[in-house]
Amino acid sequence: MVFDSGASLCERLERIIGEVKRRSRGQEVQVLAVSKGQSVDAMRQAVACGQKAFGESYVQEALLKQEQLSGFPLEWHYIGPLQSNKTGVIARHFDWVHGVDRASIANRLSAARLDSGLSPVQTCLQVNLSGEASKSGVPPQALEQLAAQVSVLPGLRLRGLMTLPERTDDPDMLHGRFSELRQLRDALNLKGYGMDTLSMGMSSDFSVAVSEGSTIVRIGTAIFGERDKK
Repeated sequence: MVFDSGASLCERLERIIGEVKRRSRGQEVQVLAVSKGQSVDAMRQAVACGQKAFGESYVQEALLKQEQLSGFPLEWHYIGPLQSNKTGVIARHFDWVHGVDRASIANRLSAARLDSGLSPVQTCLQVNLSGEASKSGVPPQALEQLAAQVSVLPGLRLRGLMTLPERTDDPDMLHGRFSELRQLRDALNLKGYGMDTLSMGMSSDFSVAVSEGSTIVRIGTAIFGERDKK
């Protein structure tokens, strides 16, 4: 969805939510407002429009925002790359982590979450479906082994899968990638994993993702406009 600078933030959110409902065929889908690089004032506007869940990728920026927005009952999702030296602070300050792609990171997150005394962090495994070296994610052939390792960690609750497909204007390719992720989740669920989440779809392709079963769409530009570059 293209950013409409002539509409208010509430109007843009309303349109996105309407499109999600139209495509979802009754399935509940969460709109995650990707607020990395956006101002706290813009986030306050989104909160005033009813938005509760926000996605961040830069840890220090996120911590400052969490402090400034501490008076609101918000849900915080970490959607950026996971580095070993950041796992402790991420485990203590985020409700969801979307990008777990290796057991060593999962183990560190789990241990830090247990030390914090908080309930398990909701976790998605990132799958690299395109095979691009520039993208994080576990390859599909190694996914089941990672799921088995993560599912038993006491500080994490394995909720589902996440993917970032390659950039393309080909809707058939996007349908194929999102369908593949859904099939991978469903195959694992047949083995007892009980995952209920597919984190897939962004501003440019969320309509396709929702039609293929996404349960969380990560929308930044279509809500806020272009972000400040880091």
